[in-house]
Amino acid sequence: FASPYLRLITTREPSNSNTKRPEEWLEKVAPAKTRGTFKLFLGYAPGVGKTYNMLSEAIRRRQRGEDIVVGVVETHGRPRTAELADQLECVPREKIEYRGVVFEEMDLDGILARKPQIVLIDELAHTNIEGSKHRKRYEDVLDILAANIDVLATMNVQHIESVAPTVQSVTGIQIRETVPDWLVQRADEIVMADLTPEALQTRMRRGDIYGVDRAEKALANFFRRGNLIALRELALQHVTKAVDRTLTAYMDAKRIQEHWAVRERVAVCISSNSASQILITRGARIAEGVGGELFV
Repeated sequence: FASPYLRLITTREPSNSNTKRPEEWLEKVAPAKTRGTFKLFLGYAPGVGKTYNMLSEAIRRRQRGEDIVVGVVETHGRPRTAELADQLECVPREKIEYRGVVFEEMDLDGILARKPQIVLIDELAHTNIEGSKHRKRYEDVLDILAANIDVLATMNVQHIESVAPTVQSVTGIQIRETVPDWLVQRADEIVMADLTPEALQTRMRRGDIYGVDRAEKALANFFRRGNLIALRELALQHVTKAVDRTLTAYMDAKRIQEHWAVRERVAVCISSNSASQILITRGARIAEGVGGELFV
């Protein structure tokens, strides 16, 4: 007697040269990618390393065989950044004449015609010169993503629309160029280019960010330690919110109902003393601020 189970494990399928590997089957059943992936390198001040980190990642990915071009990168005269940018193919900028002066802007049509896998776009909050296809650079990015091209981009936290008024009240500097909050929330991945305020000030004094002749003036104004601490806090808050959204989306997609240990839990220990009400209120405020659970 031969059981069906034994027949199953002893029968050999006829050889077939067309048999697909597991990876090939996964590619076949995976949903087709219909829009580009948007990765944002977020900083809290000029000089923290946003553009440098973006270029470094692009070079690594190009070495793995990915097709990458520079749409626009602003080196601001920083030699190390320029050295990295020179290692990548660059789509020539478009020349636009405005009031008798020729300006150079990122060539959106040139990028779409070249159709790389990935394009690098610096300074997302930039306002294009009059005569460009779109008023803002982030609108160019939306067209590129719609063409199923991945984008690596950079910006500082003070250029987020809802953050700009706070930054102005802290630093006394008006933020003229902003991007809407929904654009930042749309990013598939946010990477914070971080540096301590003290290290950033040291870079400034060495002339790594601006010329040495401008360093002392910058350190006495925008680059004051208090300003940098506040800006860094704002950037960290935005990255934290992005991580929370990603985790929530993952748990919803996987239908995970229980609370994971990564959520903060605030415990308030009380007695019968009437002052306990103040402790409960304070604990509730802390829990709400960090999106955690409150236990009394």
